[in-house]
Amino acid sequence: MAANAASPVPLTTHFAGPEWRRVWLMRCAQVEQEPASAGWVTGVIWDEQERIAVGRAGFHGLPDASGMVEIGYAVQLRYRRRGYARAALERLLHRAAREPQVRTVRVTISPDNLASYQLVSQYGFVEVGEQWDDEDGLEIIYEVAADELVADSAPGSLRRVPGPGLVVGQTSG
Repeated sequence: MAANAASPVPLTTHFAGPEWRRVWLMRCAQVEQEPASAGWVTGVIWDEQERIAVGRAGFHGLPDASGMVEIGYAVQLRYRRRGYARAALERLLHRAAREPQVRTVRVTISPDNLASYQLVSQYGFVEVGEQWDDEDGLEIIYEVAADELVADSAPGSLRRVPGPGLVVGQTSG
């Protein structure tokens, strides 16, 4: 796999397999058309200690005209429930909170993906609608205002600014 030449850790065949191939091809074409999006789009989630690639995460592109960015992430089945999705989400939220052009952070989740919903709800995401995706089917749209996120000095220190009915707590990745 050619991507291994640029990857900080070896990539398994899962990364080029049918489940994720569409995403990589779409992001490649996106970066070719809009080179500035390269620093925003999907990358590899890896475990630095174990030196293994476990998933993918990133924004769907640059912030749009209204300042919205959408987050996407996926962890290989065998590495789920180990905190990788949380760590990736926190790093992405940390970046979004620091970017002056970002006003809204969005994530879309399949209605039957309870684990993802439970994760994003801890960061103040609220349901704002639904959409149909030709590849993924029905998705629920969740958003949080970037100015309601507080990014301290490092990833893993992201917390939600208090608001009506919210519990604030320090999170760790």
